[in-house]
Amino acid sequence: MTTTVPDQALSQPTARGSEWWRSAVIYQIYPRSFADGNGDGIGDLPGITAHLDDLARLGVDAVWLSPFMTSPQKDAGYDVADYCDVDPLFGTLADFDEMLAAAHARGIRLIVDLVPNHSSDRHAWFREALAAAPGGAERARYLFRGGRGAHGELPPNNWQSVFGGPAWTRVTEPDGTPGQWYLHLFDASQPDFDWTNAEVRAEFRRILRFWLDRGVDGFRVDVAHGLMKKDGLPDYLPSAKDGSTGGDTGAVPYWGQPEVHDIYREWHDVLAAYDGDRALCAEAWMPSIAETALWVRPGEMNQAFNFGYLMSPWDAAALHDVIDESLHEYGAVGAPSTWVLSNHDVIRHASRLALTADSPQGEGIGPNSPGRPDPVLGLRRARAATTLMLALPGSAYLYQGEELGLPEAIDIPDAARQDPTWFRTNGERYGRDGCRVPLPWVANAPAYGFNITGASWLPQPIEWARLARDVESADPASTLNLYHRLLAERRDRGLGTGALAWVDGYGPDVVAFRNGNVTVAANLGDAPVPVPAGRVILASGPLHEGGIPVDTTVWVATD
Repeated sequence: MTTTVPDQALSQPTARGSEWWRSAVIYQIYPRSFADGNGDGIGDLPGITAHLDDLARLGVDAVWLSPFMTSPQKDAGYDVADYCDVDPLFGTLADFDEMLAAAHARGIRLIVDLVPNHSSDRHAWFREALAAAPGGAERARYLFRGGRGAHGELPPNNWQSVFGGPAWTRVTEPDGTPGQWYLHLFDASQPDFDWTNAEVRAEFRRILRFWLDRGVDGFRVDVAHGLMKKDGLPDYLPSAKDGSTGGDTGAVPYWGQPEVHDIYREWHDVLAAYDGDRALCAEAWMPSIAETALWVRPGEMNQAFNFGYLMSPWDAAALHDVIDESLHEYGAVGAPSTWVLSNHDVIRHASRLALTADSPQGEGIGPNSPGRPDPVLGLRRARAATTLMLALPGSAYLYQGEELGLPEAIDIPDAARQDPTWFRTNGERYGRDGCRVPLPWVANAPAYGFNITGASWLPQPIEWARLARDVESADPASTLNLYHRLLAERRDRGLGTGALAWVDGYGPDVVAFRNGNVTVAANLGDAPVPVPAGRVILASGPLHEGGIPVDTTVWVATD
C-alpha cells in the first residue's frame, strides 16, 4: 500500500540541527540500470516510477538520481549537453515531473546529480568555442591554452586524464590550422569549464534554480573538488598508488583548490531561498577526512561523501579509527557524517571486501584480475559491514542492488564493455562496468524483470537469477529482508540522530559501540566472540552458541 504524504509536508523548514539530510538513508539510482519501462535495454524514468513502491517498502528517505540530462552518453550521462532537459533515452521532463510527484507522495525526497566540472563536447557552448577564434569570449568559458614547443605541438602541461592518457586535446581552428588545446580531466568528450569565468558561475546558478523550481530536494555534486585549477596550471603527475579521482597524498593543482569553496557558498545561498531544507552533497575525493570536512562548513555544502570510510579495509582497528575520526571532524564543523559502502564508481562491497589483491579506485576487476573475490566470503562481510554502517549516527547512502547482495559482475566480455576507462587504457583497466549491470527483479522473466523484452545494455550474470528481488522477498534470511529489518529498526530507534559511545572489552578484532539503547558488535577476527548482554534484535548472519561468528555483526537492545 502506498502512503501518501502531502507535498507541502516535505517543504516545511525544520529547526537548525534537525534537517532531514542529517540522518537520511539515501538510495542511489543509476537510471540506465535500475528499471527499463520501454524495453530498449536501458533503464528510464518511467521504470523508476513503476518501482517507487519497492523503495518505499525498503524504507529509504530519499533517492539520489544519477545523471539523466541530455547527453551523448560517452560517459554514461556524466557528459551533459543540456543541463535543463531530460535525455530522450530516459524520457521527458513530463516523465521527470511525474516521477518526482510520485516519490514525494510516498515521502521520498529526490536529489539529482549535477556535473559542473565539465560539459559534453556537444554542449552548445563548446560548439561555439570550437567555431570561435582564440581569445574570444566563447573560449573563455572553458580552459583553452596554447601548446608548448616551437609550433605549439605539445600539450600545455603534463596532466593526465582520470580515464587514462593526456588531459589535453588539440583542436583544429576554423581556418583549418592546428590550434589551441583544451583541458579535459576526464574523457576528451568532456571539456572542463573555467570556473574563474563569471558567465559559467551565473549559468550554474540558473541551472540550480531550474531544478529547484521543479521541486527537487537537493543536488549531489559530481567532482565537487575539481572545479578550480591552480593558477598557471603547473605540471603534476599523481602517484600510481593514488586514486584516479583524488585522494592523492600531496597537493594536486586540479583538486581541492581553496577558491572552490566560494562557489559552494554561492550555491548555499541559492538553495537557502527555497523552502524545505534543500541539500548539497559533495563528491570530494580528498586525502583526509579533515580536508573533506571543509566542504560542509556552515554556509557551504550539507554533506560530503565519506570516501575514507568507503575505502577502509575490513579491519577492526581501521574501521574504529575512521568512524572516530569522521564523527570528530564532521562534528567539529556542525555537519553529520555520511556513511557509504558502494556506488557507481567503485567495486561493489560484496566483492571488494573479499579481494585478495590491490585494486585502486577506478580500475575495476575483470576476468584476468588477480585476487578474485570469494563470493560467499564477500557476501558475508558485506552483510556484516552494512549492519555495522546502518547503526552509525548520521546519514547513510545505499547503492541500488546492494540490498540484494549483488556482487561485482566480473566476467563481462571485452566486446560488451562501455566504460571510457577501458578504451582510454587499451583494456589495461576494466573500469566501472561491473558495478553498473542492470538489476534483477524477477528470476524467471526476460532480463530478470529489468524489462519485458530481455534487452540489457550490459550483460547480466546468469547467477543473478537467485538474487532477483522476487526470490529474495520470499526468503526471510535474504539480504533484502535483512535490509528491510535494518532500516526499520534504525528508523524506529532513532539511530541516525543518535550518538555513538565506544564499548571496550571485546579485543582488537571487534568493533563495538552503543547508540541509544542499541549495542552493536562486529566480529572481524578469526574466532567467535561473546554476544553483548541484552536482547538480540537482528544479526547479519546466524549466531552460534559460541557467540558472534567471524564476519558477523549483531544489534542487541537493552530496553
